[in-house]
Amino acid sequence: MRNILMAGAAALFLAGCQSDSQKDRALVGGGLGAATGAVIGAATGNGVGGALVGAAIGGAGGAIVGSATTPKNCVAYDKNGQPFRVVCP
Repeated sequence: MRNILMAGAAALFLAGCQSDSQKDRALVGGGLGAATGAVIGAATGNGVGGALVGAAIGGAGGAIVGSATTPKNCVAYDKNGQPFRVVCP
């Protein structure tokens, strides 16, 4: 149980590394979801099986949400030709 809690804490610290990359956000979301699912699955009393199922479901859900919530940044140019980022329509 202690290992699962340590993995969950590490995942939360890594979540602070924000990225605009869809792949990076999917990986972080999957990791956080897997850690959270494993902790919840283990806490329900189903042992290792519950932790594995919770990790699988949480990882898949976290990856989907992380990928879907990636901000979409487009590049626009001002009158002098300097690029700047804007939210895509």
